Amino acid sequence: MLITLLRTYLRPYRRWLTAVVVLQFIGTLASLYLPSLNADIIDNGIARGDTAYIMRTGGWMLAATLLQITCTVGAVYFGAKTAMAFGRDVRAAIFHRVGEFSAREVGRFGAPSLITRNTNDVQQVQMLVLMSCTLLVTAPIMATGGVIMALREDVGLAWLLLICVPALVLGIALIVRRMVPGFRRMQERIDSVNRVMREQITGIRVVRAFVRERWEQSRFAVANTALTETSLYVGRLMALMFPWVMLIFNVSSVAVLWFGAGRVDDGQMQIGSLTAFLTYLIQILMSVMMATFMLVMVPRATVCAERIGEVLDTESSVVPPAEPVTSLPRSISLELRDAEFAYPGAESPVLRDISFTVEPGTTTAVVGSTGSGKTTLVNLVPRLIDATAGQVLAGGVDVRRLDPEVLRERIGLVPQKAYLFSGTVASNLRYGNPDATDDELWEALRIAQAADFVADMSEGLETPIAQGGTNVSGGQRQRLAIARALVRQPGIYLFDDSFSALDLATDARLRAALRPHTTDAAVVIVAQRISTVIDADQIVVLDDGAVVGLGTHDELLETCPTYAEIVESQLTAEEAA
Repeated sequence: MLITLLRTYLRPYRRWLTAVVVLQFIGTLASLYLPSLNADIIDNGIARGDTAYIMRTGGWMLAATLLQITCTVGAVYFGAKTAMAFGRDVRAAIFHRVGEFSAREVGRFGAPSLITRNTNDVQQVQMLVLMSCTLLVTAPIMATGGVIMALREDVGLAWLLLICVPALVLGIALIVRRMVPGFRRMQERIDSVNRVMREQITGIRVVRAFVRERWEQSRFAVANTALTETSLYVGRLMALMFPWVMLIFNVSSVAVLWFGAGRVDDGQMQIGSLTAFLTYLIQILMSVMMATFMLVMVPRATVCAERIGEVLDTESSVVPPAEPVTSLPRSISLELRDAEFAYPGAESPVLRDISFTVEPGTTTAVVGSTGSGKTTLVNLVPRLIDATAGQVLAGGVDVRRLDPEVLRERIGLVPQKAYLFSGTVASNLRYGNPDATDDELWEALRIAQAADFVADMSEGLETPIAQGGTNVSGGQRQRLAIARALVRQPGIYLFDDSFSALDLATDARLRAALRPHTTDAAVVIVAQRISTVIDADQIVVLDDGAVVGLGTHDELLETCPTYAEIVESQLTAEEAA
């Protein structure tokens, strides 16, 4: 997967990569030329006392050094540019892919894991690209060139290369082989730490309210300790690498000097050549050490690439139509026809045989016990998930045949958990319609019974809103979310238990103000409170994913025991009548 990922997202930067290879090649050749020049100075300059030769050859060494520095700087520049562009493109690809996911795929991966994959995992692969451009390209050139130049100086010591290099590679290979599963566990445990942290930060008020700080600390300690132990295991293996490299490095140097001194004494080799051979051996081992450093990164980057690939290769279960319908009338009806939804591998469907119609200008309420499938039903309409059987029709057209953008532009959804984005009141309301005027915003706030508290805020529409809307109350958050849907002026309103945080009086005023505003729209209200749905044109009663009652409040009291039971649990007989 790593090779596929690199091939796909580095293709646009082939020119930069070519520049890296060319510059590294020239710079490495210049570096390899320096020991040979140094040997000439020793053998032909210092030994003979020829100062002019020393100065002339020293000038060539300075020129080679300047060329090496220039090429290395250029290679690092283009390498860094390539790595950063690669990281940007992969993060964007993951972001867009996740944006296409339905609730099913998001639930499969989990938000903490998706965040880790788009940050930490991409960073690991990006770092591999950067190190490859600066180290990995240089290593084979230096190793190959070093061997050639070392043999050029003296063939008699070549047998040392045949012992040192394989010993270094073998030791490193054995260590890296054990590191790969450790890196895989490390990424999984980073996910666990992120998940626990996210839960604790999001639910901090619940934690404190139930005095569970110590319990949460112990939960985090377990996840943190697991990550630490895995990191230590990998770190210990990594710590073995460089001592092994240095051992081979030092033993090789001693061996060259030991056996080379004998050859110098026998007249088979000059002192300059021995110095150059030792330098080339060091360069060869340095190149192997650079490759070693890369091998430390490759296993982790491979694991990260596999995790990234899982996201990029996952197709959304909500597939855009090949020939989409791109228009809808202003007033549209909503119909569910034998709709069913089941999760893959589930024993029974969450929803089954759901059939009802919501005409423009009418309100349909959906009630039922917890877990009866109310939110799942609402999610079928904007195609957050797709029905696994039956049909969902908007304006008489199956939603699976509609262009997703066209469909969602005609839907105003207020989810069960009202969510506000960091910004201002105005920026959150204009999320529904970027072109809405201030007057339209205030009108939506008035209908949502939010105008008074927004007017009382220090900066009105420009009052800052924290991420998630945590600086406003639950009821205010719900009313702002309702106002956001109203600003859009859609053809279908979906209120998923959106009045639960409102008191009865505010609930009643909001529904009264909403009625004249939705005369051309189909309205679906999911609610737990009977007082919220009692005036609906029709009420759909769900029980265990199936419709067990359909009609008005009075009709259902007579014909639906499940509805009557819900009413009885909330209202007295006199209030119900």
